Amino acid sequence: MRKILCGAAGLSLALVPALAKDRITVNPDAVNTETILHAWSWNFPEMARSMKEIKDAGFTMIQTSPVQQCYSPEGSGKKIFDENVTEGNWYYYYQPTDWKIGNSILGSRDQMKAMMDSAAKYDIKVIVDVLPNHTAFDIDAVSDDFYKAVGGRDKMFHSNGLESVKDYNDRLQCTLWGSGGLPDVNTENPDFQKYYMQFVNELLEMGVRGFRYDTAKHIGVHSDPVDAASGVKENDFWDVATGRKAVKGVRLAVPYDSLFVYGEVLQDKNVPEKEYADYFGQTASGYGWILREVLEKRCANNVDLKSFHHEAAPEFLTTWVESHDTYANAHESAHLTDAQIRLGWVFLTARQNGTPLFFSRPAGSTRTNYYGDNVLGARGNDEFKHPEVVAVNKFRTAMNGQKEDVRVSDNGQVLLVNRGKKGAAMVNLGTYANYIDLPTGLADGTYRDVVYGKEFKVKKGRLKGMLAPERTYILRK
Repeated sequence: MRKILCGAAGLSLALVPALAKDRITVNPDAVNTETILHAWSWNFPEMARSMKEIKDAGFTMIQTSPVQQCYSPEGSGKKIFDENVTEGNWYYYYQPTDWKIGNSILGSRDQMKAMMDSAAKYDIKVIVDVLPNHTAFDIDAVSDDFYKAVGGRDKMFHSNGLESVKDYNDRLQCTLWGSGGLPDVNTENPDFQKYYMQFVNELLEMGVRGFRYDTAKHIGVHSDPVDAASGVKENDFWDVATGRKAVKGVRLAVPYDSLFVYGEVLQDKNVPEKEYADYFGQTASGYGWILREVLEKRCANNVDLKSFHHEAAPEFLTTWVESHDTYANAHESAHLTDAQIRLGWVFLTARQNGTPLFFSRPAGSTRTNYYGDNVLGARGNDEFKHPEVVAVNKFRTAMNGQKEDVRVSDNGQVLLVNRGKKGAAMVNLGTYANYIDLPTGLADGTYRDVVYGKEFKVKKGRLKGMLAPERTYILRK
């Protein structure tokens, strides 16, 4: 959403973030193997047509943009971003008007079903971006069916839900006021919970196997203030959403442990990360910021890239080089070249933990024209299937069970991720060639990179060879 919104032994399971109750204790044997392609703003037909390419690129999951009914003003056009629209047209699907499947941007319910069939054919798990926290800015655009289902307009929002948050570090404001001015839904209203869970269960019946919860940190946990003025007795939304309890006879339709669920809990002061970790995986937003700084400076000296800088255990984090927020809102990451994004992606994806998400930039985008062809619903550019991206995606799967050893060269420009005795990934951050001479778990011998065919030597436990500028190399035993 908008940038100001705050958003086990031998474990190598596919759907880690929804598994296990203890997501705080670090397990050194846990290994993540999944990768997510964020098909940002792709419509259902484009996703369906691209599913084989996504599979061939080594991705195991695809994340859609929000699929529920949303604000869609007449004449909004088909552009991702229109200079006459402050937030951009892509932002409309983050403004729910009803929790029913289908909208004018992604497509109809039938088109989503066709996309789901294509995903099933290629064994790609589908994650849907859901946003129960708020409605559209224009509350008159919210459907009458929705208002009726929750008990009327006066039951829809928290008592201060139409007032904009002024201090995002104040948990009362953060969870009970309007984030970014978006009206804050009374997510503790049992009638809303039932209506929302019926939507979730319909998605599950269609084959959806995970969710990304937008603005998750704006929905309170038990330690947060309770909105007594709205008739709330406890902050139990997450108990209902994760299947721990039913609401008015409705319960999560599948075992929660079978799903991949993570919340946009953007890191900041006073955010109860440990409490959220009791429910779902979380975004490692702070780590993404650190990694982008390294890419921009082309140097990792005096930077801790090993720690994910989060209170939750790393196997329960979703990681990224950039997200749709860092790209499309303040353009925090949009100036980074596609090559720099690949450098970060290879490093991130070669690692043992976190579940990396690859943001699909708009087709035709450049570093001076961030929206490129600027067509809403169109497929993004082809970077998701760049040979280096494909190689590291498949490397990640092949390294199942192998622990990592992260190394940085003395000049800070070469990153090395060793994976046990079976593989290694190298990244040259620099704009000129760099020589690598670092410890590795690979056995002595000659190895050939899987993309470019370049040879590297391992002698007496040290990996040696020359790396071309801004290039990555993957070695596998």
